[in-house]
Amino acid sequence: MELGFFYRVRKSGEVSIEREGREVTVLRGAAAAKFLKRVATEDPQQVMARVTGNYKRGNEWQ
Repeated sequence: MELGFFYRVRKSGEVSIEREGREVTVLRGAAAAKFLKRVATEDPQQVMARVTGNYKRGNEWQ
């Protein structure tokens, strides 16, 4: 499912998560490492939606 998220890893190790061309959040340190492990094994769009708090639960999906 495409939700419009994109991420990039910076030289510093930070992970920038963007949506529709705008930076939504920046993950640093342990949070960035955990995020990179999750996107390797799960749906990256869903992981980014959850990390940014931009997702719907249960019956909100339509």
